[in-house]
Amino acid sequence: MTQKLQADCELCNSTGGEVLCESAQFRVVLIDDANYPGFCRLIWREHQAEVTDLHELDRMLMMDVLWQIETVVRAVMQPKKINLASLGNMVPHLHWHIIPRYADDAHFPAPVWAESQRVTPTTILAERRALLPALRTAMVNRLQSYC
Repeated sequence: MTQKLQADCELCNSTGGEVLCESAQFRVVLIDDANYPGFCRLIWREHQAEVTDLHELDRMLMMDVLWQIETVVRAVMQPKKINLASLGNMVPHLHWHIIPRYADDAHFPAPVWAESQRVTPTTILAERRALLPALRTAMVNRLQSYC
C-alpha cells in the first residue's frame, strides 16, 4: 500500500502524541495535555481531509475504532461527558479528538479550545493523571485486534 503523505503536514510527519496503537490505516495516540489527562486522538495514516474521502470500508473501520477508544476512555477515566471532534481547520489531516470532560475542568461546558472558565485543582488533575497507566493498558488490550 502506497501511503499518501503531505510534506508540510504535522500529522504526516510526526506521531501526534504517544502511540498506543498503530496499524497500516491509522494510529491512536495519547495527548500530553496537563488539563485533560486521557485526551486521545485517532489519526488516519494517509493524508486525507474528510471522512468522505475514505473508501466505505475505511470509513467503517475508522468509526469502529473511534467507538472503541471512547469506550475505553469512559470506562477508565469516568468523565461526565466525552467530546468527539474532527475539525481539521488548523491541520487538514483526518483525525478525531476524544476528550474526557468533567464539570470541574478548565473549560466546561465550553469546548476545550474556548476561553478557560476556571482552574482545575492540581490534586484533581493528579488523580486523573494517576489513571493514565490503566488507560494505556486498557487501550492496548481493547485495540489489539486492530493493531
